[in-house]
Amino acid sequence: MKKILIVSYYWPPAGGPGVQRWLKFVKYLPDFGIEPHVYIPENPTYPLLDEKLVEDVSEKAIIVKRRIFEPYRVASLFSKKKAKKISSGIIPNQKKQSVIEKVLLWIRGNLFIPDARVFWVKPSVQFLKNYLLEHQIETLITTGPPHSLHLIGLQLKKEISINWIADFRDPWTTIGYHKELKLSAWAARKHQILEQKVLQGCDCIIVTSETTKKEFETITHRPIEVITNGYDVERINKKPLDSKFSLAHIGSFLSERNPEILWQSLSELIVDNQDFASNFELKLIGAVSYEVLESISKYHLTKFINNRGYVSHEEALQEQRCSQVLLLIEIDSTETKCIIPGKLFEYMVSERPILAIGPTETDFEKILKATNTGTFFNYREKEALKNQILSYYNLYLDHNLKTFPVGLQQYSRKSLTEKLSKVLNSKF
Repeated sequence: MKKILIVSYYWPPAGGPGVQRWLKFVKYLPDFGIEPHVYIPENPTYPLLDEKLVEDVSEKAIIVKRRIFEPYRVASLFSKKKAKKISSGIIPNQKKQSVIEKVLLWIRGNLFIPDARVFWVKPSVQFLKNYLLEHQIETLITTGPPHSLHLIGLQLKKEISINWIADFRDPWTTIGYHKELKLSAWAARKHQILEQKVLQGCDCIIVTSETTKKEFETITHRPIEVITNGYDVERINKKPLDSKFSLAHIGSFLSERNPEILWQSLSELIVDNQDFASNFELKLIGAVSYEVLESISKYHLTKFINNRGYVSHEEALQEQRCSQVLLLIEIDSTETKCIIPGKLFEYMVSERPILAIGPTETDFEKILKATNTGTFFNYREKEALKNQILSYYNLYLDHNLKTFPVGLQQYSRKSLTEKLSKVLNSKF
């Protein structure tokens, strides 16, 4: 079998979306004649844990671990809660940041470049150089964020003969939270230089969206392949549909991902329609920022909330299938047009309609419409959004709220892994 080595920070028992992509690729790669070796940290600081995901690790995967030093452990001595939030990507609104939060963000952005896992680079290069040679592995894949893992690939490429693929689950310098890190001009330039070195130094680049591909094509002439995230065939215990008209947001609800037009629309529907008010429920499953909860309260929706907090991936899948409508919210920004939330694909196979809000001309809007799995609105379409919610509600009353998806097979994890295997075999 062809051997490859994957360098990943996120791996079970890590929870959240970052772990899913390569967990599933590794699961199916042996079916296409590829033996996956996975290099991960031995003692990581994961902000979210999901022990159930350990059961999904392929028995054919060869797991290699090495210790990592992470400054988040030091930061947690000052404020464990704030350090954990920042490490998970939940950055408070700038006007409401405490002194400790401002200091932690400045340190994160200016002293740890490209990120707080940078101390893993040097020891990993020496270890992996020997490992790759000993096991006669010719192809290396680094996946980020954290983008410091790409620096491992960059250095190994310089020191030994290796085929190197850089996989970007998210962009680097144009990702939404990058500008929130209080970067100095020097630090911002350093990020750009490292990004250019990685994009120009690797043999091939994999991205998750067409927009990111176009962005990177302005920086490098290296070949770029688009392989999106996807859904897996999951066998879970099915729960009956919610008796309430439930709108469910599943996943992290970040401060900047706060759709005021949705809260306004729901508030008006509740005031105008007593029947709607008696049947409505807002389900929040996952980490929710204080700003989002404050905004919900402002529109008098608090009493309609069912706030479940973080749950396992298995429970999240159950909730996707039993909720009446699934909410997909993205930040209203040019930088987020390339973001295709991983949960979109799981949403699409849940057989529940998706109500999406985001910037116009996003990649996920195109997928949503092409697969006929939901409706999309930008942040200026309040009346259209409100009418769509009412339309979904009327279908709910008639027991006829469902979807009629098309073309989903191309987004199955196995189909996507087959695409990856073809890239590996054709390029190297």
